[in-house]
Amino acid sequence: QVRLIMKAHSFIRENVPRVLSSVKDKSSTVAVPRISQYLYFLFAPTLIYRDHYPRNPTIRWGYVATKFAQVLGSLFYAYYIFVRLCIPQFQNSAQEPFSLRGLVLCIFNSILPGVLIFFLVFFAFLHCWLNAFAEMLRFADRMFYK
Repeated sequence: QVRLIMKAHSFIRENVPRVLSSVKDKSSTVAVPRISQYLYFLFAPTLIYRDHYPRNPTIRWGYVATKFAQVLGSLFYAYYIFVRLCIPQFQNSAQEPFSLRGLVLCIFNSILPGVLIFFLVFFAFLHCWLNAFAEMLRFADRMFYK
């Protein structure tokens, strides 16, 4: 939802001055974007609204399949991390009476799996998922990290 709020803010910030200037000049045409431009912006992996973006001529479906396979592989790896590192830790702590020492040990034993899951989410969503959708939308400007 934060992403959608940021996109709505960018859309409003780019288009309100155009509309206000055309109203101030009392021109007969108001430069509002089309629905298709807004929908493309909602799905494109960018937070800056423009009426037109650079586009690739074709879609590389092999690249899209590779990125979705990497997302699927990341999900299986996250499942493996939970099954091997998280679930046994919390099953053991559930059988013992509550103690501060046990809580601290459980938290410290969960740090490594938590960091691994964080990196997997970063890789799966920000790299694989958004690059796959950028390729399907033929979005040519893919400098996410610059």
